[in-house]
Amino acid sequence: MDLRDKVCLVTGAARRVGRVIALELARRGARVVVHYHTSHAEALEVAAECTRLSGGREALALACDQADTEAIDRLVAEVETLCGRVDVLVNNASVFRAMSFLDMTREQWDTLLAVNLRGPAWFCRAVARGMVVRGSGVIVNVADAMADQPTPPFVPYGATKGALVSLTRGLAQELAPAVRVNAVGPGTVLLPESASDDLRGRAARCSVLGRVGTPEDVAAACVFLIEGSDYITGAFLAVDGGRVVQHP
Repeated sequence: MDLRDKVCLVTGAARRVGRVIALELARRGARVVVHYHTSHAEALEVAAECTRLSGGREALALACDQADTEAIDRLVAEVETLCGRVDVLVNNASVFRAMSFLDMTREQWDTLLAVNLRGPAWFCRAVARGMVVRGSGVIVNVADAMADQPTPPFVPYGATKGALVSLTRGLAQELAPAVRVNAVGPGTVLLPESASDDLRGRAARCSVLGRVGTPEDVAAACVFLIEGSDYITGAFLAVDGGRVVQHP
């Protein structure tokens, strides 16, 4: 798929990895829809930059709570009204929380499931209907390296990302041949600014490449799954610096 003039919806695109993905799609000529929850000012800034990078293709910044399925349906309907269609969905928005499985509350578990699994699934459902009718579309789900290697204190989080990969593989079958559905699995690609040297060192040692990745690495993987080949679907592309072979 050539991204020029395609309508690309990126969830959680106001900040961090989602922002970088949105900007990279715009550089390739896409019209980007920046989904956000509460980061209104940042989303407007990203949308303005996407418009500039794409050569004037007007980007939109639209808000909804990803835990609210009705809000997702309304947002996708608004995009289809304003832009005519959704060609590409990048499901990036998620909640990343450390917690003990034995100590977690029902509310914490429900939040992880709602945002990290049900929300992306509902975005897929909302956009896939139009994609199937048109006979074309691409979905990329941003999972996590912990989808295959859930480790304490991120076992509940990793479980939701593992389920997202399973959903990816199932949808790749159900929506074929019209829609290709793939997932990327970032390792450590963005540490907090307050991270200590010790934490940065430990994160680097998790990679056989000896370094922490970048959001640009994730964006490049997403672009590859959209533009690089039309013969890839149901794949899980690890973007983890070899963590999977370092710690099989």
